[in-house]
Amino acid sequence: PTATLAPWAPSSRGPAPDQHPDQPMAPAVRRLVDEYNLDPASIAGTGKDGRLTKGDVLTALDQGTARKKGAAKAPAPAPAAAAAGPARPEERVPMTRLRKRIAERLKDAQNTAAMLTTYNDVDMTEVNKARKGYRELFEKKHGVRLGFMSFFVKACCLALREVPAVNARIDGDEIVYHNYADIGVAVSAPQGLIVPILRNAESLSFADTEKTIGDFGRRARDGKIGVAEMRGGTFTISNGGVFGSLMSSPIINPPQSAILGMHRIEERPVVRQGQIVVRPMMYLALSYDHRLIDGREAVTFLVRVKDAIEDPSRLLLDL
Repeated sequence: PTATLAPWAPSSRGPAPDQHPDQPMAPAVRRLVDEYNLDPASIAGTGKDGRLTKGDVLTALDQGTARKKGAAKAPAPAPAAAAAGPARPEERVPMTRLRKRIAERLKDAQNTAAMLTTYNDVDMTEVNKARKGYRELFEKKHGVRLGFMSFFVKACCLALREVPAVNARIDGDEIVYHNYADIGVAVSAPQGLIVPILRNAESLSFADTEKTIGDFGRRARDGKIGVAEMRGGTFTISNGGVFGSLMSSPIINPPQSAILGMHRIEERPVVRQGQIVVRPMMYLALSYDHRLIDGREAVTFLVRVKDAIEDPSRLLLDL
């Protein structure tokens, strides 16, 4: 019998699903079909009366349109109208040198350090009172606002002195302890967060700290922070709270061994002397290299920072 193509079947080179598998085939064509276990109905014939030729079979094999015997038919392509939808534009831009360097350093930290994060929360009531009580006098005398960062920088300097491992780094088979505090402060720049260094932060006053951080912020926005100002550093403070972050696990900045993450302040119910009261609370996170810093040291450091923030007089009394 002669096979007849349906009106919707391709005229050539495409699959013809209604062709009868028992149509007459030349011996060479039959051997090729049997050798590859093909379904003849899946191959369009271009010979006389639509019969298969050896070239038809080889072309179908080459184009991947021939089905194996017993294989399910390929689903019909969806109508073009169904694929239509809103435009999905994309844009490709090269990474900046700074972004590539940040990516390399952060990945290096993950690959090298045994990172762990410990958390605590801190009651900001007393710091808020100090800022409110001395804001105008401080700004009038020093020409800069009294912010939160100077309190945390001072608190970290005290804690670093008590727990020196947090202010150290690993250099080969040695541990290098720093007897000074060069604290990196993450600030926002057009190309991303950058971390300039507060040199000898332990010797800076509240006003010096606020002025330097303010200057970092202004120059970062203008793209005027030099590479030399971001080199070194023994410890880093990152304040995700300015962007609304409630909690995060910051990544250490190698070769440093620890980083403190600050977060947003929000009022939460807490228990004080057996009474439920509302207090402005902040979550703190200390990520550290467990190769160098033990859990006891990490927790001790974070508790010391918490104590100093909740009782700022400790910063003045060096306690």
